[in-house]
Amino acid sequence: MNDTKILVDILDDREKELVIGRFGLVHSGDERTQREIAKEFGVSRNYVSRIEKGALMKLNHEFYKVK
Repeated sequence: MNDTKILVDILDDREKELVIGRFGLVHSGDERTQREIAKEFGVSRNYVSRIEKGALMKLNHEFYKVK
């Protein structure tokens, strides 16, 4: 989990909140759908999808840069 926290810390606040909620990275472990997150943020599901894609690309890049 330590490596996960370090990687998630490179994300901006919105990306971080989305990734943590989307994949259940908090203690409760509850994963949420893009639609649920979109409703919470007050944006479209498509916009959430774009944010998620960008965040995952950032994480992927950082992960392989660290290795």
